[in-house]
Amino acid sequence: MSDLKLFRTRGLVQEIAGTSVAVERSLQHFFERNLDLLLGVRFLASEYSTGPVHGGRIDTIGIDENNSPVILEYKRATNENVINQGLYYLDWLLDHRAEFHLLVQQTVSGELAAEIDWTDPRLICVAGDYTKYDGHAVQQIHRHIELFRYRRYGEDLLLLELLNVSPSARTRDSGVSGVSRASTGQYKTFEEMLNQADRSLMDVYEALRAYVIALGEDVHVKRLKYYEAFKRIRNLACVTVQPQAKTVIVTVRVNPDTIGLEEGFTRDMRQIGHWGTGDLEITLRSLEDLERAKSLLNKAYDQG
Repeated sequence: MSDLKLFRTRGLVQEIAGTSVAVERSLQHFFERNLDLLLGVRFLASEYSTGPVHGGRIDTIGIDENNSPVILEYKRATNENVINQGLYYLDWLLDHRAEFHLLVQQTVSGELAAEIDWTDPRLICVAGDYTKYDGHAVQQIHRHIELFRYRRYGEDLLLLELLNVSPSARTRDSGVSGVSRASTGQYKTFEEMLNQADRSLMDVYEALRAYVIALGEDVHVKRLKYYEAFKRIRNLACVTVQPQAKTVIVTVRVNPDTIGLEEGFTRDMRQIGHWGTGDLEITLRSLEDLERAKSLLNKAYDQG
């Protein structure tokens, strides 16, 4: 597990002591009020009952920016096994998809409920600290699990640190087999488009994928129906492949106003519908374009 230190540098250098006690109820409420800003998750419900038969309550339930269901569990006691508890609720959620669909429909909209992606539901655990056994357990479990540690610094500073992501979540293809499947809708799937790409376009895509993953150990990949998302805490880049145009399209979490747009290479997408998230579109046609794009990808990572 990592350790961070925070220092006040104005005047006499002083370390600001951080506290990591069991998660109090007020912190859960703070997370729920700011869930989108903190984790890129839309809040749906707090203390959600799983019914008399199952006999439990999910601390926080939501849906993320890629339309995947999310369960959040907070570790309140040092001896509490929050990972096993969260997995218990995750299994319940997978067995009660219709109930989650109804919750999204009633809380947000029927349109969003129709777009729920069940390929890779997430379990997010929040605690003041974890043991080495917690980190090891996550590496052995083939579910999308993320461990976040928080630190309080004084009265008004909160540090949120992503400590561990299950390996299946970091590079998984969300059940994609690599064999083209028939598209059931108006648009071809990401997988179908990828399978139609020629060798030169695949070289660009694979080089892009390798570069973004190598930006940090906290980067993980999620392949969805129409695009592939690269995430830290939130999406930093979303990728689509266009074999007929021979382009790889990347949308990144970068404010277009902070760069000089180049026609045919970068585009402001704030008022244009597109797959995935991100306000800046980058068009890659070659490995040379990828070299030009690396500074923007780095910026998206730093802001992710």
